[in-house]
Amino acid sequence: MRRVIVLGSTGSIGTQALEVIAANPDQLQLVGLSAFSNRELISQQAKQFGLGEHCVAIGAQEAAELVKDIEADVVVNGITGSVGLAATLATLRSGKILALANKESLIVGGPLVKELAAPGQIVPVDSEHSAIAQCLRSGTESEVAKLILTASGGPFRGFSKQQLSEVTPQQALKHPTWSMGKVVTTNSASLVNKGLELIEAHLLFDIPFERIEVTVHPQSVVHSMVEFVDGSVIAQCSPPDMKLPIALGMAWPDRLGNVSQAVDWSKGHSWVFEPLDESVFGSVALARQVGIAGLTYPAVYNAANEQAVEAFHDGKIKFNGIFDVIQEVVQQHAATQPLTLDSVLDAELWARKTADLLIAKH
Repeated sequence: MRRVIVLGSTGSIGTQALEVIAANPDQLQLVGLSAFSNRELISQQAKQFGLGEHCVAIGAQEAAELVKDIEADVVVNGITGSVGLAATLATLRSGKILALANKESLIVGGPLVKELAAPGQIVPVDSEHSAIAQCLRSGTESEVAKLILTASGGPFRGFSKQQLSEVTPQQALKHPTWSMGKVVTTNSASLVNKGLELIEAHLLFDIPFERIEVTVHPQSVVHSMVEFVDGSVIAQCSPPDMKLPIALGMAWPDRLGNVSQAVDWSKGHSWVFEPLDESVFGSVALARQVGIAGLTYPAVYNAANEQAVEAFHDGKIKFNGIFDVIQEVVQQHAATQPLTLDSVLDAELWARKTADLLIAKH
């Protein structure tokens, strides 16, 4: 029996995690919940699972305290944004397994997070990184040639820069294959999410950036692949359903039964793979640059994006402006201090202020 804490329980990842737990009462037990602000829903969730008030937290810092105070085996960090860093660090310090959906905390924390983590303590929940973790079971570390991250291409696949300048927030939230929250869905439309996942893959699997590639796969059935030195490519495939990587995150390395539907092989399927047009979607190339630069550059990239996404949805900038703001903030940044928690927080604050000034000029 795995005892599980779910952070961000009212969001997309959190609600699906609770559905998996409810469907597997003999293997998973919910012992704690946290949300950012949705008190009504989290109260309903606590009642459903019979949790007392001491097992429920509202707020990011409160989530970190909950992790420290409650005995559990696994913490699902489904918090959105870099505000989830405190909970990630608290989980690792407590010795609990971290089922990580909050990629931003690993990206901005970088070596700080990795230094705290024991071998195998971080289990990825992003579908792409879960896929890679599964594929890596097929060979040894020395046999891995490259990682191939798949990207759906989002709702604007094939658009020109001019077309991107005219899209609306409503269009950006209509993802063709996944149902996610506002920030992640917008990041998927801009391909910033894939840039973040590129950095995450490097940090999770210790593969150099030059051996991590991105390919566009609109059907989102092949979740990612690993190429081995003999030319063999192993892919993890399933219809798009986040319950599969969420369940694996909580039960790893074991698999739970009847989590999601498999591919129906009695029907015909056409799966397409295309190169990413980086002349239109520059966020992946920029993420590769900031990932190689290291220090606080990834934190600046992420913080600038979070500000720009909110500005886009508030009607302050165009969709193209998201990338423009990120790029300009990154170019203005000069990281000179060693990476510490304070330097990360300072860099994030600077990036948000700088992004807001640029947005105001737009």
